[in-house]
Amino acid sequence: MKKTIFTGSGVAIVTPMHEDGSVNYDVLERLIEFHIANGTDAIIACGTTGESPTLNHQEHTEVLRFTINKAAGRLPVIAGSGSNDTAYALELSLEAQRMGADALLMVTPYYNKTSQAGLIRHFTYIADRVQVPIILYNVPSRTGCNIKPETYLELSKHPNIAAVKEANGDISSVAQTIALCGDALDVYSGNDDQIVPFMSVGGKGVISVFANVLPQEMHNICADCLKGDYARASSSFLHYLELMQAFFMDVNPIPIKEAMNQMGYQAGPCRLPLAEMSAAAKDKLAAILRKYKLL
Repeated sequence: MKKTIFTGSGVAIVTPMHEDGSVNYDVLERLIEFHIANGTDAIIACGTTGESPTLNHQEHTEVLRFTINKAAGRLPVIAGSGSNDTAYALELSLEAQRMGADALLMVTPYYNKTSQAGLIRHFTYIADRVQVPIILYNVPSRTGCNIKPETYLELSKHPNIAAVKEANGDISSVAQTIALCGDALDVYSGNDDQIVPFMSVGGKGVISVFANVLPQEMHNICADCLKGDYARASSSFLHYLELMQAFFMDVNPIPIKEAMNQMGYQAGPCRLPLAEMSAAAKDKLAAILRKYKLL
């Protein structure tokens, strides 16, 4: 049985930007403190929501270093270090390890993609060369590559491959993965709107976009699931479902950053090619935020 990296709500934290597109470290520090004070169980830095595809190497490593140093061991920091280039993913992973990351989040190779055998070789190559646990990240809608339950079973045999952030949207596949792997592989929901179903079949929590604005609420939903109080968890989950879905009315992280800006968090713009929401979409999002008394 492997050590669980975290249970509950891990925030896929945004990377706040100045208007010129540079990283806003003052706001990032405030967000880190906000999450520590409001129930977040782990911070995932430089993931999809953190706009890792448009951070250059220096920015990527500096955001990781800054987040790890500011969190200062008060909660786990998981470093996004995946790439479609195995050699570069290893380089980034080793840097994150040297900085003190508690775990690595490693997306499946994208664009060039690979076979199931290639996935096993890619992740095993990196896992053989690092000493911190790896959370695999499966998001076929972005990568065109899906990890099958049987592949998870093979990968789960590696001592450094501890978990998966599963965002393939297939609850049956999740159940099969958990049935096959048991305690050898923890599973986190990669979709906020599936958190209760995931945890009902043995998931350990979520890596969440929603938690950027309502960290305590997402922590509470997960905590109720972990206690087995699914009636209470479902009630809260269904209450917030419209808001969770609103944060995906455009390509992530466009809506969550817009929501945070409307709420005064100063998340700033997204970098191109992610474009600003239309005025009509901003108004629709604002209406939903008002419905939840967030404006």
